[in-house]
Amino acid sequence: MAGLIKREDIDEVRQRTDIKEVVDGYVTLKGAGLGSFKGLCPFHDERSPSFTVRPQVGRYHCFGCGEDGDAISFIQKMDHSSFHEAVEKLAARIGYELRYEDGGTGPSREEVGKRQRLLDAHKIADEFFRAQLLTPGAAEGRNFLDGRGFDRAAAEHFGVGYAPQGWDALLKHLRGRGFTDAELKLTGMFSEGNRGIYDRFRGRLIWPIRDIAGDTIGFGARKLYEDDQGPKYLNTPETALYKKSQVLYGIDIAKKNVAKERQLVVVEGYTDVMACHLSGVTTAVATCGTAFGTEHIKIARRLISDDGTGGEVVFTFDGDAAGQKAALRAFEEDQRFQAQTYVAVEPSGADPCDLRQLKGDAAVRDLILSRKPLFEFAIKASLRRHNLDTVEGRVAALREAAPVVAQIRDSATRPGYTRELAGWLGMPIEEVSRYVGAAIKRGGPVSGAPGGNEQPTTAAAPPSSGPVFQRPDPRDPVAGMERQALEVVLQDPAVLGGGAWERFEASHFSTPAYGAVHAAIRATGLAHAGDPVAWVEQIRQEVPEPLRSLVSELAVTPLPASTPEAMQRYCRDILARLFELQITRIKADKMGQLQRLDAASNPEEFQRLNRELMQLEMERRALRADG
Repeated sequence: MAGLIKREDIDEVRQRTDIKEVVDGYVTLKGAGLGSFKGLCPFHDERSPSFTVRPQVGRYHCFGCGEDGDAISFIQKMDHSSFHEAVEKLAARIGYELRYEDGGTGPSREEVGKRQRLLDAHKIADEFFRAQLLTPGAAEGRNFLDGRGFDRAAAEHFGVGYAPQGWDALLKHLRGRGFTDAELKLTGMFSEGNRGIYDRFRGRLIWPIRDIAGDTIGFGARKLYEDDQGPKYLNTPETALYKKSQVLYGIDIAKKNVAKERQLVVVEGYTDVMACHLSGVTTAVATCGTAFGTEHIKIARRLISDDGTGGEVVFTFDGDAAGQKAALRAFEEDQRFQAQTYVAVEPSGADPCDLRQLKGDAAVRDLILSRKPLFEFAIKASLRRHNLDTVEGRVAALREAAPVVAQIRDSATRPGYTRELAGWLGMPIEEVSRYVGAAIKRGGPVSGAPGGNEQPTTAAAPPSSGPVFQRPDPRDPVAGMERQALEVVLQDPAVLGGGAWERFEASHFSTPAYGAVHAAIRATGLAHAGDPVAWVEQIRQEVPEPLRSLVSELAVTPLPASTPEAMQRYCRDILARLFELQITRIKADKMGQLQRLDAASNPEEFQRLNRELMQLEMERRALRADG
């Protein structure tokens, strides 16, 4: 069982990871000065690159939207994974074996190696199937796609492929790439008979099933030929990679728009996902041979930031009895969401793929726009089973529908549906409320139950008593000088050697935000400055929470130097200007003291101040000379 990852191992992964290599997998980066790289921000739409990465300090910062972080947080945001998962992924990437607290264990190097071999086999199989779709033998597969309105570009976009007829086409291919039969048995892509293993998918159209990070972990296969005695759809069986209760087809393509729009559309099949995306509903996913369940909900909640402040999940089902039954199963899971849940059912019974063929892309978009609250759908489904034209039918309907309303855990929403139910039945609100209340009592306390839509009541948090930091004015020359000094120190702490640390430590920063960063640097000290990644992270932890993004910003701002020599000169010059500014400030203070002093009555103090002023002037000239 995995426990908490040891803090020192997290720090080691952060320090060893090349953040540029990580970001390069998602963003095209170009050089932006010595040691800095820029690209288009993956977290907001922009035309001019403002997303900056500085590998030396292991951080990124977008000067457009303010997103910032290290390699771990980048993987969390891009893959919508937990902190724990992101650390494990990066550790596997660099071959580092993590240790866990409380005797817990994580994946061993052997397990990581086995998993990587499985992923490699799936990647090669994915490429093999896609290449086969273009061969003469795949004509039936291409006809199937064409008949459902999917051209070659659509097939390529979704990675659709073809498994050749025969028993060992994929087997030979993977053996030829160095995989053993023992490894191939673990992939789920092969069946086993008296003569050994053979291809599981034969003469079928193939859809790659990928995890949220985009790795292929299984396949779905559709029957094409009449002599195929297998089921219409055949999926990869459960493997170390593929757990159908945790997989959503299309999540790798949809995740960005799901997070952006805070909407997840759940459809029933692979072609429905394709039809939705091609019609402009780019938040569509599908389950893989199983009902939408608890593990799927965890993925959805993480993607749409299900915190009760917005977001929606839309289920689409066929209009037949099976579709309505599936919708009611979804209603049972609804209480796990804080997002609004809806159902969209096409009256004619057409699924999104059929609807797109019959009526075009706009009809698919309209289907999603016509969604109805899942509560309403579930209640009306119970009413349809009764004859509401008779008293007996209305009473029977009330008895069935009242428990459905009672399941609504949000105490603010439940009364509204109680009134709606009374209107649909044409019965007094008091009578309907009595039945709903009785159903609540039979089912136990509902309002505020864990996992429901309603949040537990808590006292309002007191307003923060911490300091409020204003954004420094970029037109202020003093603030500009202080910012440049912090950029230099955070990015090249070696410049603080040779007595410069003492001068920097004694410096006064007049801008409150920069003063707080300066104080954090002083508190952190130079003990870990030899590891810029760890040093910057420690400083971030020292500053107040609102200023952590500012530290990242200062640490990645490109410095105006194109060579190491020019960088050294720039850094020395900036610190010299900071120290000169400090000397000027101290001189002004002492000049004020001198002017207020009566030299005749206190000659010793007068002489001391003059000596200190002369010393400060000599220091100032020395700084100028060094510059």
